[in-house]
Amino acid sequence: MEKAQQFLVERLGLGGIIEIAKHKTVPLHRHSYWYYWGGISLFCFIVQVFTGILLMLYYRPGPEAHESVRQLTYELHFGWLIRSVHIWSASLFLFSVFVHMFSVFFMKAYRAPREFSWFTGLGLLGLGMVFGFSGYLLPMDDLAYFATKVGLEMPKIIPVVGTQLSYLALGGVEVSEITVQRFFALHSVILPMLFLPLLGLHLWLVQTHGSAVPPSEEEKPEPERKSIPFFPNFMAKDLAMWLITLNVIAVLAALFPGQLGEPADSLKSAPIGIHPEWYFMSQFQTLKVLGRILPGSIGEIAGMFLFTAGLVLWLLVPFFDVREKAALRARNTTYFGILVIVGLIVMTVWGYLGVR
Repeated sequence: MEKAQQFLVERLGLGGIIEIAKHKTVPLHRHSYWYYWGGISLFCFIVQVFTGILLMLYYRPGPEAHESVRQLTYELHFGWLIRSVHIWSASLFLFSVFVHMFSVFFMKAYRAPREFSWFTGLGLLGLGMVFGFSGYLLPMDDLAYFATKVGLEMPKIIPVVGTQLSYLALGGVEVSEITVQRFFALHSVILPMLFLPLLGLHLWLVQTHGSAVPPSEEEKPEPERKSIPFFPNFMAKDLAMWLITLNVIAVLAALFPGQLGEPADSLKSAPIGIHPEWYFMSQFQTLKVLGRILPGSIGEIAGMFLFTAGLVLWLLVPFFDVREKAALRARNTTYFGILVIVGLIVMTVWGYLGVR
């Protein structure tokens, strides 16, 4: 084993990576459990890549999209399981990324020199949500058809380019077989090409700057701070969390397998209670509420302005809350984060309560 290791180290230039792994440590404190959510997000993405490749072997975008998913789900051995694992790992990926984002926010881990870790993390979350939206249409059943049709109405609100963006995604004026082909290309080619380099940059930044500690730990003198080696101590715990996550995904996939509705028919009326996935529900409900207060396009424009302003503020938090500024800014930033998370939860629950 030693000779084999030396052979690989010399040929592949792994010496620097091994040295980094030997000296890398992870802070140990009462909030250390939040560090696992980044690894859980990565594991869920790996599961999606693996199951997505298996699904691509049988999926046929275009006119036979629904039939191919039907055969995969009900005729192919364990096809239902692979599809269900793919669906649930996607939801758990976005859930874990949200948890990871808020844990980074409340531990102030966006502060210098970690601003670009914050930016790349938000970029990965945004791409992950586009992954979910593009994949939702691929079965081309009635629910996916009408949900996508409603979702693609939102970009039309954007001034100047909104309508063109919507037509570009649709491949015409309506959701059709061309839309499925474009969404499949987006889901399986374009988004991975954007996501993987950004993920690599994010992991490299995390490796470069290390794991941040909350402000309460920063105030302690250096000798009082505790840490554990990343390899093998923290890695062993991280792998244990991966195993737990895999079990959760397997149980959910077995008990609540992915469903498939009737083939999409543009002549039918939209199903009752149609709504987006949970990670878009808060935005959906906010637009509904604003539409009641400000009827017509005014409510939609107000909603887009609200989302844009909130996203910009969230993105620029590292430039507002800096160590050198007064503690008042840090408290106000924390209150802002609490307001955001409460707002997301309330609007999401409100949205589901309104589904009939």
